[in-house]
Amino acid sequence: MKIMDVQFIISAVRPDQYPEDALPEVALAGRSNVGKSSLINKLIMRKNLARTSSQPGKTQQLNYYRVNDMIYLVDFPGYGYAKVSKTQREKFGEMIETYLQEREPLKLQLLVIDIRHEPSKDDVLMYNWLKHFEIPTCIVATKADKIPRSKWDKHIKMIKTTLEADPRDSVVLFSSETGLGREQLWDVINEAIAT
Repeated sequence: MKIMDVQFIISAVRPDQYPEDALPEVALAGRSNVGKSSLINKLIMRKNLARTSSQPGKTQQLNYYRVNDMIYLVDFPGYGYAKVSKTQREKFGEMIETYLQEREPLKLQLLVIDIRHEPSKDDVLMYNWLKHFEIPTCIVATKADKIPRSKWDKHIKMIKTTLEADPRDSVVLFSSETGLGREQLWDVINEAIAT
């Protein structure tokens, strides 16, 4: 995928702030610190458009990035971060649930999971939610460069087993450091927005 133009459009918290140009949307969900911002930056080949932070829980809205005037990448707040207040977590939950239930242009949800760790309860909950709302999902296992190649299959199997993953859902091994999985993920995205 050749990236010609990328723009950060808006940090939205309510449906009336979402863009209205009906471009297809691909959303990213994952726990705090899983590498969503790095994944976005690697996908769009920009260093710092999606701001990475050493402080988890920084994203608190739905961040919209428009790519090549043909698609939006929508970054969700990270979940499972202890320092976010209970009220704030409930707000995130409502905001994300509203988006998932009502957002017509949503074509694909990327569930981002750190390949080094077993999916958390929050990951399983999120995956079950996506299945409940019948949202096309791709599981992205990030930080593949952090474990030996010989262990990839074992870790992917652990992720699928813990999530009780639907065999029809794509699983993409990804590294923001090396670019592994970038083309494959764009293939999955392009196929989803073409339908």
